Amino acid sequence: MPTLKSGQNSKNRAYSYPAGETGVGILREQLRLFAFNRLPSPSPEMLTRVRQVLSKQERLATLLGGELNFHGQDSGYASHDLHAFAAKFPPQLPRVFIRGLTNPGDIVLDPMMGSGTTVVEALLEGRKAIGLDIDPLAVRLTKAKTTPVPPARLESAGTKLIHQAKELLADRKGVEKSIAKSFDESTKAFIDYWFLPVTQRELMALVLAVREIADGPIRQFLELTFSSIIVTKSGGVSQARDLAHTRPHLDKTKVPKNALNQFVLKLRKNIDGISKLKVNGTRTTVVRGDARAMPLPDESVDLIVTSPPYANAIDYMRAHKFSLVWLGEPVKDLSGLRATYIGSERVGQKVYDALPKGPETVVSELAERDRSKAAVLRKYFLDMKSVFAEMYRVLHRDSPAIAVVGTSVMRGLNVQTHRCLADIAAGIGFDVVGVARRILDRNKRMMPARFGSKKGSTIEQRMYDEYVIGLLKSERT
Repeated sequence: MPTLKSGQNSKNRAYSYPAGETGVGILREQLRLFAFNRLPSPSPEMLTRVRQVLSKQERLATLLGGELNFHGQDSGYASHDLHAFAAKFPPQLPRVFIRGLTNPGDIVLDPMMGSGTTVVEALLEGRKAIGLDIDPLAVRLTKAKTTPVPPARLESAGTKLIHQAKELLADRKGVEKSIAKSFDESTKAFIDYWFLPVTQRELMALVLAVREIADGPIRQFLELTFSSIIVTKSGGVSQARDLAHTRPHLDKTKVPKNALNQFVLKLRKNIDGISKLKVNGTRTTVVRGDARAMPLPDESVDLIVTSPPYANAIDYMRAHKFSLVWLGEPVKDLSGLRATYIGSERVGQKVYDALPKGPETVVSELAERDRSKAAVLRKYFLDMKSVFAEMYRVLHRDSPAIAVVGTSVMRGLNVQTHRCLADIAAGIGFDVVGVARRILDRNKRMMPARFGSKKGSTIEQRMYDEYVIGLLKSERT
């Protein structure tokens, strides 16, 4: 395992500095105040001095030593709260590293962007943002969340859409005919299992009305709003419970909400959110892509901030397909895609590529308890080895990468994911600057967990904290 620069304490210190000049200590404190939003308008001279005196490694270590919990802080500003998404980190977390480690105009990448939190924050901070994800809903969400559209145009389009949907709904037979011809057999069976007939008609009327929208950005925003009434934190229009936590289960006693009414309510909220997205001419690039094979040139990125999936992963597709099937994705295709995700439990062909000693030891110990789980964990570590290799390739020299990871308990064994991933990254060539522990605010992180519960899955039993791994691609590479 890599040797960390210091122990972890209650203040999340991940790195300790030797006694130095008072001026350097002041600069470190100024950097913290600025990055953690306690000094909103620093002087350009101060920032220039920080960058001249403190190396990237020193700045990264300083930030890792700050308070990274962000409990009680608003995480729903700008476009961050347009759609529920499991296990997304607070926007303050990527903002700290974007502010402290990059300059306006630099390129910030999240190769596993999920709900697009890093991409939105980079946009707000005046950086060029690139987001990749293999998940089709993640791509849809992030594109909508980073594309400003005048609120008046959205309100006009939304009013027209609702009016058209009500007219379509009045023709019950017509809507039912559209449902019958819009889905293949397996997709229709999925819809029939989870959605009541009356809800199916409401959703189909909305889908048909959205299809009539010719303006691309407006249509993607309305599709995002449509998805958000299905994959939602509470209530929702399906008969599923716990859908936003990616653990859907059927509840036939549940009375789903009216889809058109929910769309109207959510549309108002989302328009208010997107109206606060201030981009100042900065643009983002959001593409469907695999972090294990990024479509990016060598040494083209200034900072990476990402949150890889958990080992023994949260199954995002279990929830995402509830809205994706209505947006034209067949359920069989989504199930096949699910098997390709990092952290998927579908191992397929056995792989025996080498891992560093630490992860190899953990896999071997798990194999003594459960060989199939050990195979899942090995595949996860090997997938992440490919991800770190790609991260290393696309980063400029003397550029940092931040990976926010949670540990996992598999068959009673804490697999120490953060230590194993730090070891894998070090084997690729990264310098491990530090690893900081942060305590989860699980109401904000949308984790499928209950404090104090002795029952439930291992996911429920483990998600109390996570770790921020700070890596640096050195100049000597």
